[in-house]
Amino acid sequence: MPTIVRPRRSVLFMPGSNARAASKARSLPTDALVLDLEDAVAPEAKADAREQIAATLKEGGFGPREVVVRTNAPDTPWFEADLAFVARASAQGGGPDAVLVPKISDPETLIAIGRRLDALGAASSLRVWAMIETPMAVLKALDIALASRNPVTRLAVLVLGTNDLSKETGTRIVPGRAPMLSWLSHCVLAARAAGVGILDAVWNNFRDLDGFARECAQAAELGFDGKTLIHPSQIEACNAAFSPPTAEVEEARTLIALFDRPENAGRGVVQIEGRMVERMHADIARRTVALADAIAARG
Repeated sequence: MPTIVRPRRSVLFMPGSNARAASKARSLPTDALVLDLEDAVAPEAKADAREQIAATLKEGGFGPREVVVRTNAPDTPWFEADLAFVARASAQGGGPDAVLVPKISDPETLIAIGRRLDALGAASSLRVWAMIETPMAVLKALDIALASRNPVTRLAVLVLGTNDLSKETGTRIVPGRAPMLSWLSHCVLAARAAGVGILDAVWNNFRDLDGFARECAQAAELGFDGKTLIHPSQIEACNAAFSPPTAEVEEARTLIALFDRPENAGRGVVQIEGRMVERMHADIARRTVALADAIAARG
């Protein structure tokens, strides 16, 4: 069977209350958009922001971009209304692909949210993305990721929030992120063990594109699928960092073709250019090619 991969290289946060920004986003080369009800919206503007996002979703026109709505955190007075709005929008058709929930620190919260979405009549296609942005969430990252094996949770993606982690731990965000590297790697391992996606956190200084490009490269090396963004100027460098290089894609195609030869059907190891490679490398190659093809299909 073909490997199906959805690119999530660049995931741009947009204020849910800003209709002009959402309109512009329809033409941006980002893989996904997050219409935000949380940090980007003042408390007194939450209800109006829901209405604006509803109008934005109804208008559509986002093409292949994944559209996500970020709610306020579960312990806030706005969460229930946010979740009900997302569920209703998804049930009516043309709604968001996913809901991004902040401050997820345990799998039980995901189960409760999934059950609530079911009770609210959310479309079965609606996925849940979970923000990992508390010390407890990092410590329980594997348990949270493995909650995806319970269909009720709808969990598809983990999203790192290093600004909140910095605030709650007193850890400084410095170039290279040495104080946080063990946390980042731990969360990537958890996501891979559970088979869910994982996105790196935002880079705060959108004018420092060189620093941003370096952090994108680091995130790609660590194994992240992509990175969340706060400004359209960051999209190009982000897409480049998380796109497989042409040479890597061609090598992957060669490896797949080699294992697909009839004479190699039962072999676990083959030789290519003086190197011995295992069948698992062909599986990795198929994902690389699938990602490259999915990116190419977006034009």
